[in-house]
Amino acid sequence: MMPMRTSRSLAGLPLLLLAAFAPSLAPSLASPLAAQGPGARATHAIQPGEVCPPGMTEIRPLTCMAPEFPPPAITDYRPRSTLVTPETPVPRARFPVVDVHGHARGLANPGVIDDMVAHLDALGVEVYIAADNLRGEALVRTLEAIAASGHAHRFRVMTGIGLAGVGEPGWADRAVAELEEAVARGAVAVGEISKSFGMTTTRADGSRLRIDDPELDPVWEAAGRLGIPVLIHTAEPPAFFEPLDLENERWLELALFPDRRNHGPDKVDFETLMAERDALFRRHPGTTFIAAHLGWHGNDLARLARLLDELPNVHVEVGAVLYELGRQPRAARDFMIRYQDRVLFGKDSFQPPEYPYFWRVFETADEYFAYYRDYHATWKLYGLDLPDDVLRKLYHENALRLMPGLPRAGFGSPD
Repeated sequence: MMPMRTSRSLAGLPLLLLAAFAPSLAPSLASPLAAQGPGARATHAIQPGEVCPPGMTEIRPLTCMAPEFPPPAITDYRPRSTLVTPETPVPRARFPVVDVHGHARGLANPGVIDDMVAHLDALGVEVYIAADNLRGEALVRTLEAIAASGHAHRFRVMTGIGLAGVGEPGWADRAVAELEEAVARGAVAVGEISKSFGMTTTRADGSRLRIDDPELDPVWEAAGRLGIPVLIHTAEPPAFFEPLDLENERWLELALFPDRRNHGPDKVDFETLMAERDALFRRHPGTTFIAAHLGWHGNDLARLARLLDELPNVHVEVGAVLYELGRQPRAARDFMIRYQDRVLFGKDSFQPPEYPYFWRVFETADEYFAYYRDYHATWKLYGLDLPDDVLRKLYHENALRLMPGLPRAGFGSPD
């Protein structure tokens, strides 16, 4: 359990009540604590509900002090933990995996597929799905390269939707025809629909293209008719829509990447995007949607549970949000078990050394181990120790059920 700041936990209590519970606090409410021995530094008293001034930290209830030495930069502070706990490296997944959210890019380039297969074999990834919104010639070249590679049973491709020109006469008919052709060629899903959809993508008249724009309805309906899911990335982590201040838990990432800062009067806010996305899901109950990155509700699993309870056509995948699951292992384990038929495995960017972190979180009960990118998460991870039947569904069974175009040979059933 994360410790609570004393000043916040006592906020709002009458001063006499505070003194009754902890008489030693009463003097600090009126003046700083006296020096505590030779060389002690000055302290600063705060009132209930206040926080310490910049450069100081709370050393006793309602009492602040500055460190003796200049504090290190956030990028330089790398404490070595003295905690001794079991360590269970998991280089290869326990069961075969379908990665439904892959961005290796360049599969049509010479040698890329052969190079990837060695990594996939070592990791236990049986089928890798390129979710690069491929269309037209790029889609054809990628499908041809996979077919000619000698590893056609290891790769599949999603197709894309060209959102440019929405609002022009005939746009929907052209988009539906393109989707039907892509599926006929072998595309197994639509996606990944980019995060720019709803944020910066515009209609033909220059206005913002809303996620629930009714002119897109024929495309979503066609996906349902064709029996393929839609992988859609809406918005970004909620912290990206908050001010870049020292209370933002993603401060370092936002300071590194300006394009991830979505706070400001010229930006679409998080709740607007969620409302439009959910309206889209509701309006197309016959279409299967996969909300990428746990729908950016990994920090609020109760909210995600309500979404899944309301909308049986919605599923989620875990790409790039392991830091959310790993920091709340009990709640996350309960969620993954309860919604075991609704969660798929996806990694997002293809970085082979990062996959084993997912296996370790999902398969072990290890405690307090590092995440693979410190700018994503300054906290540690804990294992969920998921049951085998849940792991099978997460790793491949749910994907095989939602995408009929996937090969079956590597999963214990005939192709």
